[in-house]
Amino acid sequence: MTKSVVSIVCLAVFSYTNAQTDLTLQKSAINKTLNAYHQAAANSEFDHYFTFYTKDAIFIGTDPTENWTMDQLKSYAKKPFEQKRGWVMKPLERNIFFDETGNMAWFDELLDTSMKICRGSGVLVKVGNEWKLKQYVLSMTIPNDDVKNVLDVISPKQDVMLNELRKK
Repeated sequence: MTKSVVSIVCLAVFSYTNAQTDLTLQKSAINKTLNAYHQAAANSEFDHYFTFYTKDAIFIGTDPTENWTMDQLKSYAKKPFEQKRGWVMKPLERNIFFDETGNMAWFDELLDTSMKICRGSGVLVKVGNEWKLKQYVLSMTIPNDDVKNVLDVISPKQDVMLNELRKK
């Protein structure tokens, strides 16, 4: 009986250790994927950049109108990438989380960009042995003490947009 209990405990510890090791490996793979994704954008590597997305991925940008399919993002990115003006986003910190299957992950990251500190977030899915972006969201960050000043600047344009959106 004691040997059985010891065997079960050892098996549980072994399984837990393997799961933690796999999670660590998967986080490392995701970090490498996201870092390479940002590097491809910084290097204006159009074709390589789009290999990081699933075919049905969505990119949500900082402007309220930027909720794009891959074809729409490609259309937007074509000119800056051709002019070697891709966007430089250097990760400052990143958090990664997994669903119970280990085949889907989501993340948030703070980025050093030309728009100062931005937040990226998204969903990745495992396709074969690779992690692919299913959705990426880029947001500008606004310190709470500055929100009123920012609202004073953006309100006229956003009031018009809000009126149009409310009509839908």
